[in-house]
Amino acid sequence: MGSLIQNGIDWIIAIQALGGWLEAPMQFFTFLGSQDFFFLVLPFIYWSIDAGLGMRVAFGLIASVSLNSYFKLWFVGPRPYWVSGNVQGLSAETSFGVPSGHAQNAMAVWGIIAARIGKRVAWMLAITLAFLIGFSRLYLGVHFVHDVLAGWALGAAVLWGVLRFWDPVAAWLKSKTVTSQISLAFVMSLVMIALGYASAARLDGYIFPEEYRVNALRASDELPAPASLETIVTSAGTFFGLAAGLAWILSRGGYQADGPGGKRALRFFVGLVGVFILWRGLGAILPDGESFIPLVLRYSRYALVGFWISAGAPELFFRFKLADPQI
Repeated sequence: MGSLIQNGIDWIIAIQALGGWLEAPMQFFTFLGSQDFFFLVLPFIYWSIDAGLGMRVAFGLIASVSLNSYFKLWFVGPRPYWVSGNVQGLSAETSFGVPSGHAQNAMAVWGIIAARIGKRVAWMLAITLAFLIGFSRLYLGVHFVHDVLAGWALGAAVLWGVLRFWDPVAAWLKSKTVTSQISLAFVMSLVMIALGYASAARLDGYIFPEEYRVNALRASDELPAPASLETIVTSAGTFFGLAAGLAWILSRGGYQADGPGGKRALRFFVGLVGVFILWRGLGAILPDGESFIPLVLRYSRYALVGFWISAGAPELFFRFKLADPQI
């Protein structure tokens, strides 16, 4: 066992020794950095708060999740509770550990929100949340310190990229036809998947250590599947659906999340019903797995979710006068 890993285990054991009273708050902060949480926050921001910010958060999150998936496959870093039976696995994870996706997504997403607000208190809150989310991953035994540090660094890079390139890229896309924008989005989504396959191909011949498997099963009945492409296919499908929907809705004048509070709340409730039907409903009946057909169906399902968020739900809001068309 390398010194970096052993020192990391010592750190985790020391942090967990702070006491079981921390588990509930640490689970809460971990949720604030999870993809499921952002999947709820994104529609709320886009439909009910600030449509422009919602799209920045959406594409920033997709970029962060995709990069994180590639790096995990490149670095092949274990989880602390996989390596040592002395570390409590208080949250089960199936992917490799480096870098921390929660820390990375928290830095990127909360940073994008803070930048949009543009106030010092927003930045302080974003940094505090990113720190607590990263710390929660240490306490729960699912990441080493270097995993979290790497996640923060990559999240900061994604944040910088969104702030630096969003406006010029948006201006460039405006010069293209709707068909060109949708076609480009589809090609980009295929590139995302191809990069995932290329990254996973590096693991040909990799044997998951038996010690890791035994330790992982102590925390959960779910066996780690570190070479899975499901997250990458999910990101690619969501990206295509969001981008295609955004191109279409902008061609019709766009969407703004203004209006009285009652309508904003109702938009979120109505739109969220559609998200859950497509996300959870179809997920319950469609086959799951790593073979070709299940992955194609996963891509299609998340493309529908993305299109619903960016265009389908807003069109429904227009029809039922929950929002005013931007003509």
